[in-house]
Amino acid sequence: MNNQNQPLPILGGMTANEFLKNYWHKKPLLIKNAIPSFNGLLTPEELAGLACEDEVQSRIVEEIKGKWHASHGPFNEDDFVNLPETPDPKHRWTLLVQSVNHHLHEASELLSRFNFIPHARLDDLMVSYAPDGGGVGPHFDSYDVFLLQGQGKRLWRISDQTDLTLVEGAPLRILKSFDTTQEWLVEAGDLLYLPPHLAHWGIAVSDGDVDCMTYSIGFRAPKVQELATEFLGYMQDTLNKEGNALPGIYQDADLTLQAHPAEISHSMITKVADILKRIQWSDQHVADFLGTYLSEPKPDIIFDPNKKISLQKFSERLIQNGICLDLKSQMLFTEHYFYLNGESITTSTESASLMKTLADYRKISAREIQACGGIDTSLISKLYEWYMAGYLYFDKT
Repeated sequence: MNNQNQPLPILGGMTANEFLKNYWHKKPLLIKNAIPSFNGLLTPEELAGLACEDEVQSRIVEEIKGKWHASHGPFNEDDFVNLPETPDPKHRWTLLVQSVNHHLHEASELLSRFNFIPHARLDDLMVSYAPDGGGVGPHFDSYDVFLLQGQGKRLWRISDQTDLTLVEGAPLRILKSFDTTQEWLVEAGDLLYLPPHLAHWGIAVSDGDVDCMTYSIGFRAPKVQELATEFLGYMQDTLNKEGNALPGIYQDADLTLQAHPAEISHSMITKVADILKRIQWSDQHVADFLGTYLSEPKPDIIFDPNKKISLQKFSERLIQNGICLDLKSQMLFTEHYFYLNGESITTSTESASLMKTLADYRKISAREIQACGGIDTSLISKLYEWYMAGYLYFDKT
């Protein structure tokens, strides 16, 4: 559990409460040497290797003679051979790889340093590589982001401009004009926080023969329209379930003769309006919607099922080894309701503590399971189902 009054090294000694009150969603913050000795989790070659894999989302963004271009992975070696290795002011480029935390344990561990922000808001860890001068141009994001510098350096320019007009026809949201009000040169281990809609421009600066790599921790910010649309879909499914359907049929025993048979009468409109007012939802409906919606895997995510074992064998190994969330899994909870990859369950009070540990820290150890006297059989059955689907794996530590 987070102690919001404890100074956090990653925030430069600031407490989580101070950061949330004074900076989150409000103004930028630069923390020098936020993670001492941090030089990144991947080499440029390893990042390029990830970008060549089918299940990894990646992009190469190029600025060629002032025009922007973007191509999407998976890539192959020839795609990188055709890019300039040395700085070329007429051809600058950057490689962006999304959701590195889904493929690298060290990346998932890095995200745990940001647990002072709820998991429900976390999107992913994106890693970028660029030779000198590379970047994605001046732009703004609709979400909060922490920018952690790995190897090399990056010059960050910040603007408080309100003109967010975009370059027409560009494949990215590039700002047409940019007015620098602040700039910082960040080095390995430095962390820059940016709130939503703040115009910024990151330019790679090679440090000798070491090019720039930046680790971007981004947070979800669903549009209100998206939330409303998805919730109405959730309520439709809820009303269609047995026992939740609205009873009765439309009736008009008081029907009177109309002058125009094609007219929808005021009486009919009022009756249907009264029927629709019977559709109501509770806080628990909203909680269930958020739990399933926010934990639902993105369309590109595919889980690899584990090798089939019996429920008995699973139960024995669970108690002996503990269990971990797969890197691609997202788990959230409200009270005794738990949500994993869009699925929901309820647990007993005794098991709730273990499940909260699994959600918060992405694993429960054998010692923690044994200390609480084990897990009830219904929960073991659900964990077994999730294990077989590839959502979980046995702890090997």
